[in-house]
Amino acid sequence: MPMTAKKIYLDNSATTRVDPEVVQAMLPYFTEFYGNASSTHQWGQRAKQAMEEARNQVAQLINATAIEIVFTSGGTEADNLAVKGIAEAHASKGKHIITSQFEHPAILNSCKHLESLGWRVTYLPVYHEGIVRLADVQAALTDETTLISVMQVNNELGTIQPIKAIGDLVKERRAAGQKHLHLHTDAVQSVGKIPVDVRELGVDLLSISGHKIHAPKGVGALFVRRGVRLQAQAHGGHHERDRRAGTESVPMVVALGKACELERLHLNEFMTRVGELRDYLETELLKRIPNISRNGDAECRVPHIANFNFDHCEGEGLMISLDLKGIAVSTGSACASGSIEPSHVLTAIGLNHETGRGTLRFSLGKETTKEEIDFVLETLPAVVEKLRRISPKVAANK
Repeated sequence: MPMTAKKIYLDNSATTRVDPEVVQAMLPYFTEFYGNASSTHQWGQRAKQAMEEARNQVAQLINATAIEIVFTSGGTEADNLAVKGIAEAHASKGKHIITSQFEHPAILNSCKHLESLGWRVTYLPVYHEGIVRLADVQAALTDETTLISVMQVNNELGTIQPIKAIGDLVKERRAAGQKHLHLHTDAVQSVGKIPVDVRELGVDLLSISGHKIHAPKGVGALFVRRGVRLQAQAHGGHHERDRRAGTESVPMVVALGKACELERLHLNEFMTRVGELRDYLETELLKRIPNISRNGDAECRVPHIANFNFDHCEGEGLMISLDLKGIAVSTGSACASGSIEPSHVLTAIGLNHETGRGTLRFSLGKETTKEEIDFVLETLPAVVEKLRRISPKVAANK
């Protein structure tokens, strides 16, 4: 970490600081109440009681019932369990899956794994606005489709996908006899940021990650609608109603429950305050820095993410320069083989190689202040100007 008076964290979509109330809630389960939740003595029963309270807290945030919550090690495991679990449990009915081109790697790589075993996967386009179109979902459906998995909010762009409309389509197909069709959504970037109601959305499965909502890394949950048949991916004991074997990490589960409770209580405040800060950041950036543009749909998006292209700048250079000034953001590029390539998300929305390499994501959090945004606005224009002065392309045009 650079030695600077400023420490401004605008990378909350990557991870969040653990809330002090969450820390306090989980600490006793490391030391005082350390029993195994599967044990029948009082130590075990105290741990089990804490887990069930946490299960209720998670369920309340998304309008589920406690029995429908499966604790996992995080969003990646939840996604794997959903995709592979449904595919394997219903393989006799069909081996076709529908997903989108800009899903999280946990979904994309699970689908690629299933493709290697004989499943067929349709990867839906997301177009320039970064949103899946219902007509494409409808066109891709076949009688052998067993799963549609589309993220509720894209992690780089913040765009919200039409999950409820897809859910309505799934209900229609079921009513017509396709009982084996299921809908999963990766809600890692939406839970705690916008209202999420599994009943309203019509989803059968929904993934949650603790470290995106101020719980520790290493814990998450999968909502599995009551009655949905799922093939377990970890084999062992009968934990989590035979859906996820392994002794549960009670402190982490307690932490997730507390984090969900806090997100539920403060959701409206978060949406209003952080949304205003995000809008202020975007408006001022567009005023102060020439030749920049915003990615993703302007309306259908979460309140805390802003994704920008900076012409004639490398995203890595911008990110490093800001980091040296105490500002944490993320780039829309992935480092591979010594080169910097645009992420699969930016490629999916049609950005060319050069534009995609000059992208930054700002993801605000509940602790972000206007003073911090003002410092970013004071700092970033000079950083961009400096990098553009030394840009080979700019120099060639002079």
